[in-house]
Amino acid sequence: MVATDKIFAGSIPEFYDRLMVPLIFEPFAADLSRRVAASNPRDVLETAAGTGVLTRALASRLAADARITATDLNQPMLNYAMTRQPGDKRIDWKQADALALPFEDQSFDAVACEFGVMFFPDKVKGYKEARRVLKPGGRLLFNVWDKISENDFAHTIAQALAETFPDDPPRFMQRTPHGYHDGEQIRAELAEAGFSDVTIDAVDARSKATSPRDPAVAYCQGTPWRNEIEARDASRLEEVTDYATEAMAKKYGRGAVDGRIRAFVISAAR
Repeated sequence: MVATDKIFAGSIPEFYDRLMVPLIFEPFAADLSRRVAASNPRDVLETAAGTGVLTRALASRLAADARITATDLNQPMLNYAMTRQPGDKRIDWKQADALALPFEDQSFDAVACEFGVMFFPDKVKGYKEARRVLKPGGRLLFNVWDKISENDFAHTIAQALAETFPDDPPRFMQRTPHGYHDGEQIRAELAEAGFSDVTIDAVDARSKATSPRDPAVAYCQGTPWRNEIEARDASRLEEVTDYATEAMAKKYGRGAVDGRIRAFVISAAR
């Protein structure tokens, strides 16, 4: 992972929430929130909350007296998340590093993270922090993307970016979001952090949009891929987005588009 992989600032939060969330994140937020709610937890910590898609899903499923502490390293993402979930007194928003959580030992019944652990520079340290703040018997639940070739739109746009920058392709998606999917590695790192009873489930869903343009804008302008494109040539952002749109249209059609998305859901006991 490089430094720009963690920068979700400027207009990225808005594009991310408006386009990326319905495109790929909502079905997995529904799945993960259901798994968290199954144990009827009263105190839930969410790490890497982003613009709050899982936070909103958790709020809709958890008991009226449950508490959600939603954290993220990026304050701009939290700022945007708060505008999407105003007035819910069950939610405490807090900027926090998942590798150095500012909470006391054994404070939470569950820790949840939607597509965030891939951004942890030290996975074992992040898992150890999650275990530290969990109460005995509590669980860590998180998800990670499968390899990029199993996620249609991301794969198509990655190929388009490689064609527009053949000498130095932007590889944010391959490197970070889709770069941590080896089940044996995940099990080993959770065990090193002290977790047990680890389960890993594959979850398949569909990514849908009204046109090929929406995924192109979402990926090229609503993720840190944008940082990589602008670092190479900021003047080409719209051109590159247009090229990605055309690549999507050639493969999936010029009307509504539909592609596969695949992730793994991991649950581990303290």
